Amino acid sequence: MKNWLLTVLVLLGFFTQVISQQSFTHADTVRGSITPERSWWNLLHYTLDITPNITQKTIRGTVVVRFKAIKPAKRLQIDLQQPLSIDIVFQKINNKWIPGKYTRDGNAYFITLPQSPTVGITQELKIVYGGKPKEAVRAPWDGGLSWKTDTKGNPFVSTSCQGLGTSVWWPCKDHQYDEPEQGVLIRVKIPDTLTNVSNGKLKQVIQHNDATKTWVWEVKKPINNYSVSMNIGKYDLINDTYTGEKGQLPLTYYVLAYNRDSAIKQFAQVKTMLACFENWFGPYPFYEDGFKMVEVPYLGMEHQSNVAYGNKYRNGYLGRDLSGSGWGLKWDYIIVHESGHEWFGNNITSKDIADMWIHEGFTTYSETLYTECQFGRQAADEYNYGLRKNIQNKTPIIGTYNVQNQGSGDMYFKGSAMIHSIRHAMNNDKKFKDMLRGLNSSFYHGIATTTSLQKQMEKFTGFSLKSIFEQYLFTTQIPTLAYYFSADGKRLFYQYIDCIDGFNLKLNIPSPLKPLALQPLANKWQSIPITATDLNQSMILELEKNYYIKLLEKKEGVVKNN
Repeated sequence: MKNWLLTVLVLLGFFTQVISQQSFTHADTVRGSITPERSWWNLLHYTLDITPNITQKTIRGTVVVRFKAIKPAKRLQIDLQQPLSIDIVFQKINNKWIPGKYTRDGNAYFITLPQSPTVGITQELKIVYGGKPKEAVRAPWDGGLSWKTDTKGNPFVSTSCQGLGTSVWWPCKDHQYDEPEQGVLIRVKIPDTLTNVSNGKLKQVIQHNDATKTWVWEVKKPINNYSVSMNIGKYDLINDTYTGEKGQLPLTYYVLAYNRDSAIKQFAQVKTMLACFENWFGPYPFYEDGFKMVEVPYLGMEHQSNVAYGNKYRNGYLGRDLSGSGWGLKWDYIIVHESGHEWFGNNITSKDIADMWIHEGFTTYSETLYTECQFGRQAADEYNYGLRKNIQNKTPIIGTYNVQNQGSGDMYFKGSAMIHSIRHAMNNDKKFKDMLRGLNSSFYHGIATTTSLQKQMEKFTGFSLKSIFEQYLFTTQIPTLAYYFSADGKRLFYQYIDCIDGFNLKLNIPSPLKPLALQPLANKWQSIPITATDLNQSMILELEKNYYIKLLEKKEGVVKNN
């Protein structure tokens, strides 16, 4: 295996596999479950006031949490990861900030409010905090703050916290099930020689007398916590506009000044990407917040309406093709993949991190669709097939629920292969597109689970996905189609083996005269009459390219691998 491919597999899979193999603790449950201290209140809005000290690598800040009680209680959970700490908390009562009490349990604070909130009435909680947040060692996979400098020696600071959690740099309700439905206001105070770029639209830049500026950004739509970002650098601004399904979408790019020319050339791909994804997935989900890309000192991340970009203005994945097909070098991996998350991950967010395949499987499949948009269906099939060599099948894609466990890194490539298999089984691209657009409409700015997603998809597939999901998401088996031709060549015998009971993925075989549809059963031989024109060995072999299965041909009692 080439060294670069090994590195990619380690980055995508190693950390998730380590997590999936660990034993779970009380802290994991507090972090990953909807605790009683979380369940009684509904998150509405965050206001962040952040002052980073770039020299000392510290943060001081205040966060105001707006919420409503949905049942009576007065003890709530706010997450903030060590070594950061809360200094004081307040509840707003009759327009006055009244101090509350709190205790700490690892990375969770349990706050007892001075007064029980009235059910259904908007409340506010103010949290003052600070300290030296965890520094990212290999962003974005391990997460934290990246305190870097650019090639000119200017500060180059960025956040990345998917999986690890937003509470690594500010206090919040750090669980994906509850997003701030009224958005976020982000104010970051930094030296006035620098720019901060956060999510949403820039509302104001405030110049202060101490040679600092406060950059004020506003997100109007719901946003998952890990998408909230802070990016500080010596940036140039590039403005553009895309005319899409919902009208004019402002495009803004913040890039290091000396990369401006490279960015203008490379980011020309953004408009073709948006056109492709709007065609397949429906309108860009955040027209009100705009579309933005910001250069960062790591590879990239899907921060909502503020996609983090660090692919060095090269096509492929840092100049490499993850599929080995050649097609992955014809477009910029970070532009396509991280922007695909605007639909899957940011618009549709998994309720539990154990279902993160919803984010990564569909977004990895967006690469196949972009390849198809630009270069045709054959190129897309070749790209998708090429990605499969990266599947490891060591642990299941689905993690353990309620303990902040995201399962296997196979959620990327195996998740994409499963979706491609479902598409071929449907054999109807109009319905497949309607399904993808329907998902983004049904779960618009919303939360999904594997079960709820399955039910919605089945409205379009025309067949049950239960056994298909169980096979690919919960096991590491690769289903195998065992088959043989009768001695006279007039019948094909076939069955699934190495699969769960009830596995029912339909196989469509293109044929010059009439397409053939096989519905193999698990461990039970079936047969159909054929002619040499209807079906031959090469047509069977093509199945392995379109479906994530293996093939076993049986002849005269001898089994051989194909």
